[in-house]
Amino acid sequence: MENKLSRETLCVQAGWQPKKGEPRVLPIYQSTTFKYETSEQMARLFDLEESGYFYTRLQNPTNDAVASKIAALEGGVGAMLTSSGQAANFYAVFNICEAGDHFVCSSTIYGGTFNLFAVTMKKLGIECTFVDADASEEEISKAFRPNTKCLFGETISNPSINVLDIEKFARIAHNHGVPLIVDNTFATPINCHPFEWGADIITHSTTKYMDGHATCVGGAIVDSGNFDWEAHADKFPGLTKPDESYHGLVYTKSFGKMAYITKATVQLMRDLGSIQSPENAFLLNLGLETLHLRMARHCENAQKVAEWLEANPKVKWVNYCGLKSSKYYELGQKYMPGGSCGVIAFGLDGSREEAIEFMDNLKMICIVTHVADARTCVLHPASHTHRQLTDEQLIEAGVAPDLIRLSIGIENVNDIIADLEQAMEKVK
Repeated sequence: MENKLSRETLCVQAGWQPKKGEPRVLPIYQSTTFKYETSEQMARLFDLEESGYFYTRLQNPTNDAVASKIAALEGGVGAMLTSSGQAANFYAVFNICEAGDHFVCSSTIYGGTFNLFAVTMKKLGIECTFVDADASEEEISKAFRPNTKCLFGETISNPSINVLDIEKFARIAHNHGVPLIVDNTFATPINCHPFEWGADIITHSTTKYMDGHATCVGGAIVDSGNFDWEAHADKFPGLTKPDESYHGLVYTKSFGKMAYITKATVQLMRDLGSIQSPENAFLLNLGLETLHLRMARHCENAQKVAEWLEANPKVKWVNYCGLKSSKYYELGQKYMPGGSCGVIAFGLDGSREEAIEFMDNLKMICIVTHVADARTCVLHPASHTHRQLTDEQLIEAGVAPDLIRLSIGIENVNDIIADLEQAMEKVK
């Protein structure tokens, strides 16, 4: 039923389908454990011979309902919630990489993810090569090695707001026999459908637009079920060879198209435990119910603000793919014809210090670490989220010293512009 419904309806209806006498609203199953009548019933669950609930670190009814909704929105076969977007990106890659492996990634990704891939995963013996997402297929292909296991990119990069050519990236990945993983956080499944353009796995920081109200941190991984792991069995032994921790079970043989997401749940979540709490999943579901309404307003407001910024003589540059002057306008129209997101990158015609002064002058718009929720907020990445990066890494990640990340909320757009205007007028 769910696949026949529009995404707007899926936002409201998917995931939780109550039976007679059950709560109409998704309940919070705030329990660590679940009761069974016999030891044999529990044993079959632990051996993955039956589906069911026995410990919330692995599965929980509230979490599963929300994961099912996100999978339906993205058009995937299954999904798993995590405690954060960082955990989702880590699990998505670590599920198919181990010590001695390598993967390729767009350089213009969120600073925290860049550090995770470049520093922390390197300590685990997994190496990442960063590439210019705008480079040619031939140039990007040079980064691949015999031990490369995946290609990773963001639909809309954070904070540079570049648009990924998903179809090109998918073609490159598949030519090398590896899956494409796309972080679809900023566009959301309302505005972009990466699986339709060849992506194999999608990640989200549900903390952002999906929650929409800055109330809970979370993440999600969605599997399309389309990548043929068996066709590249030697490259992905974790999925195609026996797992001794489950008595020699082979995920591709036992779970078919659900192999990848099942392994992520029963192996990585079992061992690493970055589970989203049921209460956070409940709050996330409330946000998802209005996602289609909010994204339309975010995009409408952002388009007007971007046009105002572009016409302002105190602004040096603006990057927003809704502007016809943007180098990403055509890609934006291709992948997100109904709108991209509410985040704008721009720079003032002045120094880095003047950019900071401008932000300090804002009244309604707050300086916060967050992005992509109902309230308009602003950040200077070079001073905040990306301050752990060197100047060379900042340039590689597409973060100029003067870049200001402006996340447009769902307030009245005239009030947003008025606050921006008064703050600019006070800059010396």
